[in-house]
Amino acid sequence: MLKTTWLSQFKLNNFLYSSKGLRGKQCISLFILFALFSFNVNANNALPKKQYTTQTLATQLNSPWSMVQLPDGTWLITERDGHVVVIKNNEQSRIKLPLEGLYVAGQGGLLDIVLTPNFAKSKEVIFTYAQGNLDANRLVIAKATFNGTRFTTPTIIYNVATDKDTPQHYSGRALILPDNTLLFSSGDGFDYREQAQVVTSQLGKTLRITANGKTPKNNPFIDHKNPTAHAVYSYGHRNLQGLVYDYDTQQIVSHEHGPAGGDELNYLTAGNNYGWPVITNGDDYSQARISPFRDYPGMQKPSVDWTPSIAPSGMAYYGSKHAAFPSLQKHVLITTLVDKKLYSVNLANGKFTQSHVFPEATGRLRDVFVTSQGNVAILTDGKDAKLMLFKAN
Repeated sequence: MLKTTWLSQFKLNNFLYSSKGLRGKQCISLFILFALFSFNVNANNALPKKQYTTQTLATQLNSPWSMVQLPDGTWLITERDGHVVVIKNNEQSRIKLPLEGLYVAGQGGLLDIVLTPNFAKSKEVIFTYAQGNLDANRLVIAKATFNGTRFTTPTIIYNVATDKDTPQHYSGRALILPDNTLLFSSGDGFDYREQAQVVTSQLGKTLRITANGKTPKNNPFIDHKNPTAHAVYSYGHRNLQGLVYDYDTQQIVSHEHGPAGGDELNYLTAGNNYGWPVITNGDDYSQARISPFRDYPGMQKPSVDWTPSIAPSGMAYYGSKHAAFPSLQKHVLITTLVDKKLYSVNLANGKFTQSHVFPEATGRLRDVFVTSQGNVAILTDGKDAKLMLFKAN
């Protein structure tokens, strides 16, 4: 909920963002300028303590966003223009999905892909994508089946309830939890960051639904009088793009983009407030201070802060069950767009020690995936991207 105390100080200090200020392309340009002066995270250059080989699985990808490997070894890669690239038996093909109202602009388009919990039987996959137009757009969740060669027409199972008129900050990361519910992130819409603190807005949140798009009865705001709040799991987020489950400690781990600095790694708990835009270690792209607060009662500070920004994109958890690279066990692997490296962050030592791993992966890195064998796949970003596999010998 909005608190009068911080909100009044927020406005008094002229830190409240105005839609009359910098928008869309202006801020992105300033971000690019800032990135030129960004420096790397303080990390140990410690490679996995095991030899590995590097294999290119796919090439000439067009602005890919995420990928998943099926039980039979097939890879599915989403491209923001609505295509899914299929890698099967070392052959690469491309399928155009008939996504209802797909909106490809700014950071919008087809985003994440995850398998349903019973994929082996149902063959169902879940997509997140941007829908609408410049005047009114939103993140949606859709489901389709894949028979090995083609998809059925995707069916929308959930619409983020709050529309926006910016093509930025969709978040769009999805995660199947152990209870088979779906957790996904909804960004603050860039120009609407105040709404991250409003529980009845679905911007700047993580939302939890069932695999059929229903609202679980044990969500933290299920008793709120406004039904828009019922799906909210956590709030106070900016642009969360990393979402994994740590099976070793049974915790949800996320990361999100700050503005100019203030990228974060958090442990998510139902009902918690993660502070944006009231508390942040980042500043606006104009170098103005966003908020007078670095901490505030009742708001969670990040476990890891990256200032200057590394621009974390994808994230995967390398658990104790994965044996290919023992030195990576109980780490999260994080791809970055500004630092252009893959980092591992140790979740087990209490210090969140960070290392640069697999240096052969260079350039803007979009996503990372750990296979059932414990090998690591890395997806690059852009108009001529590729999917690489780092396989233990």
